[in-house]
Amino acid sequence: MGFFAKNAVLAILCAALTACGYFPRGAPVENEILKEADEPNADFAVYPVTRAFLPSLASWPRNDVPRLGWINGTPGSAAQVIRPGDALNLQIWDSGENSLLTSPEQRVASLEGVRVSESGTIFVPYVGKVQVSGRTPDGARLIIQRQLEAIVPDAQVQLGMQEGRSNSIDLVGGVRSPGTIILPDQNFSVLAAISASGGVSPELSNPQVKIVRGSNIYGTSVDRLYDNPSLDTRLRGGDKVIVEEDERYFLSLGAASKQAQHFFNRDEVSALDAIAIIGGVNAARANPQGILVLREYSASAISPGTRGPRQRRVVFTLDITSSDGLFSARKFLIQSGDLVLATESPVSNIRSIFSLLGSAFVLVNATRNATE
Repeated sequence: MGFFAKNAVLAILCAALTACGYFPRGAPVENEILKEADEPNADFAVYPVTRAFLPSLASWPRNDVPRLGWINGTPGSAAQVIRPGDALNLQIWDSGENSLLTSPEQRVASLEGVRVSESGTIFVPYVGKVQVSGRTPDGARLIIQRQLEAIVPDAQVQLGMQEGRSNSIDLVGGVRSPGTIILPDQNFSVLAAISASGGVSPELSNPQVKIVRGSNIYGTSVDRLYDNPSLDTRLRGGDKVIVEEDERYFLSLGAASKQAQHFFNRDEVSALDAIAIIGGVNAARANPQGILVLREYSASAISPGTRGPRQRRVVFTLDITSSDGLFSARKFLIQSGDLVLATESPVSNIRSIFSLLGSAFVLVNATRNATE
C-alpha cells in the first residue's frame, strides 16, 4: 500500500472514530438527555411510564388547558313562550252594534307590532297593561280576551307573535351557516342549533362547542354530545353558541416521521395515539426504547402538601418494545404543550461508521489500482 493510500485510510478511520461521539444526527441519543438527571443540581426529574407508575401519576395536578363546565340536558316544553322584546299582532273581532273597538263597516280592530316591555307587559286599549311574558301565545290570547269581555262581551281575539332577541340565539362560528336562529320552542338544543345551521365545518379538528350565557361560559366537545345525548342541553334566548377547533396541541421532534405541531383530534390523546398521529417513528433511526415526553408543570404542582413531581420539568420515558410499555403508553395521556421526542438509536451511529469504513476501503482500492 502506498503512502497516499495509507494516509487516506488513516484520515477516514479517524473521522469514523470521531463520529462515534460527534457524528451529525437528526435527534439526540436518550442518555445524552437523561445523563444530568442524577446530578445533585438537576433541574428536571425522570419517570419511566410503567403500570406501577400510572396510579401515582393519576394523583398529580393536571397541567393542561382548564376544562369548562357543562350543563346537563333537561326536557323542555314544545310550545313557544313570549319574552320581553317580542312583538305581538292582535286582531280583535266584535260583532256588537255599539262596539267600542269596531264600526259597522269594519268589524275587526288590528293592533300590529305591539312590543312586549322589559317588565313583560303590553298595553291593550280599554284594558290597560296585560302581563304576557312567560305565557304561550294561546295563553296570552285567552287572558286578553277574558279581560276584554268585561267591556266588549262579544269580543274574539286573535294573536300572532314575532320573536325578538330574547327568543333567539346567535351561532357565532364553526358551522356552515352562522347567524341568528329563532327558537321554535323551549326544547331547542345545542345539536338542533348546529343542525339548523348546516352542521359543523369539516375542517375543524375535534370541534369544541361553547355556550356564552350572561357572564358564564360552558364548554364541551361536539363528539361528547354525540356520544352522550343526555348532555345535549337546551338553549335559552340570548345564548351565544360558538363552535371552534380544539386549541390544545403537542409537539413532535427527533427521529419521528413528522416534526410538527399537532392539534388534538379527540378529547383524550394517549402516548400511543400521539405516536400514531405523528406517523410513527423513523424505523431506521429511532430508538423505540427511548421515546420521551417532556412536560413542564406549574409551580403549584411541587408546592408542599401536593402530590406531584419532584421538579417542575419532567421527562417521561416510554419503551414501546415491551408489553408493559405498550399498555402503559396507551394509558398515559398527553397534555397540551407536551413535547414527544423520538431519540436516535445508537445503532444508527454504528451503521454510519460502517458506511464510512466501507467508503474508506473503496477509496483505498481505487487508490491502489491507480498507483499500480
